[in-house]
Amino acid sequence: MSATAASAAPVQESTPNKVQNILVSQGQPAVRTAYDEIEKRFGVHIDFVPFVAVEGLTEKEYRKNRVYPNDYTAILFTSKNAVDHFFRLCAEMRIKMSDETKYFCATEAIANYLQKFINFRKRKVFNGTKSVLDLKSYILRNKEEKFYLPCGDQGNPDVTRFFKDMKVPLQEAVMYRTVNNDLTSLKDIKYDIIAFFSANEIKFMFEQFPDFKQEDRRICVFGTAALKAVTDRGMKVNIQAGTPEAPSIAVALENYLKVANKN
Repeated sequence: MSATAASAAPVQESTPNKVQNILVSQGQPAVRTAYDEIEKRFGVHIDFVPFVAVEGLTEKEYRKNRVYPNDYTAILFTSKNAVDHFFRLCAEMRIKMSDETKYFCATEAIANYLQKFINFRKRKVFNGTKSVLDLKSYILRNKEEKFYLPCGDQGNPDVTRFFKDMKVPLQEAVMYRTVNNDLTSLKDIKYDIIAFFSANEIKFMFEQFPDFKQEDRRICVFGTAALKAVTDRGMKVNIQAGTPEAPSIAVALENYLKVANKN
């Protein structure tokens, strides 16, 4: 393991302190979720505060790219936001995708969400289980297709690297951007754990609270980009999600609380 990789690894705590409250950097889920079970099972309180908001590009802004979805035969979706803004912009530009278009979805949840927009045919929709990495065999079997990736303004470097390693061309297309939410209400509130879903959330937090100190707070992150963003700020990550052992933030928190809040 390189020195860089080692320095970015989550900190192993021998005897973590008990957790009472947790801040999750996204909005309150609309339906009952695993977080409700975590609160009941471990006696913790969870607040949901979205650190960022997603704002779609206008048709005029998008047309400046001169990249059109119907010139491509395979669309790769890595989030529900990408699905929403792809079909919104297609409608605004009066673009009709061919019935022969193939859709590749990073997870089953995204594939299910896609049914809101297309006539779902298994032979044309492929999905992974936990991440886009699960799609490797499907992509390689369809490597002659022209792949198109709707994404946000930060791009998706992990996905572009994945395609580059497979030597399969991929066209990124920015269709939405992330903007900073007002977090002033959190200034004097202390949490035992803060859970971040993206590097952008960490960046925006420091823009609003440049003097933020981790102190004895424990930090949970999803994915390697957020992990790097935390360690680049001189802080430490205690809990990591987006791994085989903890594919989601909820699972990562549950695994941690089994030790920290055990009776």
